[in-house]
Amino acid sequence: MTDDVQTESLAVTENYAAWISHEPDGETVYHLELGAVTVHFFEEEWVEVIELVHAAAQQANKKR
Repeated sequence: MTDDVQTESLAVTENYAAWISHEPDGETVYHLELGAVTVHFFEEEWVEVIELVHAAAQQANKKR
């Protein structure tokens, strides 16, 4: 049996990428590649980060 991890891209820009991996244990892990740094999140953490970025974007747009 192989422990191949399936991955799929969510979004890619010139400098950044967001992707997910489907781990052999059934866990889905979300990854943000930010230049030389990759940050890994479990699903609950990912949801919180998305909420944070969304709120920050709304605040930034108000200041424009």
